[in-house]
Amino acid sequence: MRASDHWYKNSVVYAVDVARFDDADGDGVGDFAGLTDRLDYLSRLGVDCVWLLPFYPSPHRDNGYDVADYYGVDDRYGDLGDFAEFLNEAESRGVRVLVDLVANHTSDQHPWFRKAREDPDSKYRDYYVWTDDPESADVDAETVFPGQEQSVWTYDEVADAYYFHRFYDFEPGLNLANPDVRDELRNVMGYWLRLGVDGFRLDAASHMVEAKGFESTRPDDPHGVIRNFRRFVTKRNTDAVLLGEVDVAPKELGAYFGDGDQLTMLFNFLLDNYLFLGLARENAEPVVEGLRLLPSVPTEGQWVNFLRNLDELDLERLTESEREDVFEAFAPDENMRIFGRGIRRRLAPMLGGDERRLRMAFSLLFSMPGTPMFVYGDEIGMGEDLSLDGRSAVRTPMQWSNAPNAGFSTAPADDLVAPVVDEGPFGYESVNVADQEFDPDSLFNWVQRLVHVRKETPEFGWGDFDLVETEAPGVLVHRCASDGSTAVAVHNLADEPTDVSFSLSGDHRLVDVFADGDYEPLEGAPYEFTVAPYGYRWLRVRDAEATPESGWERIGM
Repeated sequence: MRASDHWYKNSVVYAVDVARFDDADGDGVGDFAGLTDRLDYLSRLGVDCVWLLPFYPSPHRDNGYDVADYYGVDDRYGDLGDFAEFLNEAESRGVRVLVDLVANHTSDQHPWFRKAREDPDSKYRDYYVWTDDPESADVDAETVFPGQEQSVWTYDEVADAYYFHRFYDFEPGLNLANPDVRDELRNVMGYWLRLGVDGFRLDAASHMVEAKGFESTRPDDPHGVIRNFRRFVTKRNTDAVLLGEVDVAPKELGAYFGDGDQLTMLFNFLLDNYLFLGLARENAEPVVEGLRLLPSVPTEGQWVNFLRNLDELDLERLTESEREDVFEAFAPDENMRIFGRGIRRRLAPMLGGDERRLRMAFSLLFSMPGTPMFVYGDEIGMGEDLSLDGRSAVRTPMQWSNAPNAGFSTAPADDLVAPVVDEGPFGYESVNVADQEFDPDSLFNWVQRLVHVRKETPEFGWGDFDLVETEAPGVLVHRCASDGSTAVAVHNLADEPTDVSFSLSGDHRLVDVFADGDYEPLEGAPYEFTVAPYGYRWLRVRDAEATPESGWERIGM
């Protein structure tokens, strides 16, 4: 495997909200000093890439996505010196760092917008999109947050005009058709690359390059904007990547990879919809459908697969009836749903705290073609707090121990950035890192093994993918092949033991790499065995005439 090329192909990404990860100075808010202190934890877990949610100065009306200064660190999290120290310590441990770049919009407190609203002749006026009459808009656009925002146009008294915003009304949209805006964003990327980051997660990448109310605001070559950003980033750092938040129809997805010259990686929102439909129905067919809908990926490109992120589980790619099936299984109460299309819950409680099912879901995620990503706390099975508004339900502090405030902070509980989960089966006294690290059978230690096994099975990150036919409706069998090596994964989405039979072309032995339990060796086709309820089995293909190695290749269960 070409481990030195395209490092992201065999990486494991871990999403961190700095404010909620670890508080080193005791003010109730997580910070870079705390995150730096926890890098050894991430190293033990096996994580080699961290994606940081926005940490820039912000009014914090949208979890930091309302950026007021692209060149700073919010003083609640420390300063640039703390950030630089974090980067240095991460690099020393082989951990790469991706930062969020919110290029679609700014806060209404950003100096660009403040100057734009105050002076119609300012160059900053055209950094945003204005109109005297929203009815004159010639491009239909709907708010991303139905039920919370009524329009994509908001009147500003100072400017005596309406400005466009796809998201909240305090997040005016940037006009990417303006070359000055694109220059500003390149400067921002250059600044952070110079400091040492390894790339950017482009927030709302598809919205970034769409028309904003008027056709005249559509960039002449929308994908050329992304191509130009990619060229700029690669010129500054040949290893740097652009990871895009692109949730569009299947037929539009491939265009964001281009010919390997646009986004390096795309979050796989499409597959995530079908993974959860398969989990809800305990049937592999939806997962098969999702995989078949994915466009081909250029050599330089990669999917980033995930189960949950720190927004809602967005199910808009499913039909209404399919979405209802997922709602019924994983969000039966209205309070668990959001925007009419999503679920605001963590993974573990969605799966009823059933560790068999949780481990199978993780195993399925890590074997999907692409790079796996999971969010802080899912490795220990944290839960949500549905008493919090909106997406905040899944953004509670990390549960480090059974000490006060879950070991997240020494501040008084009332001063915490968000309350810790302190009740029920997912409360911090029952679910925390300290307890699980010393329990060899814990979810944490199992995820740790999974991460290491995934890195030693690079076929899933590098390989060409195809489905393997089997008649068991609840079982998915697929394989990935690269550089003459092939890995096969078997997953039972159903809560019942299931007989599995499949064949591969050629004469092979299948050697166990990772599984939920002990299975008999598979020597020849057809390969037949009974997979346990919510069971999983990773296998590596070996030629039948090859000399068997002593023992199995299994690394963990």
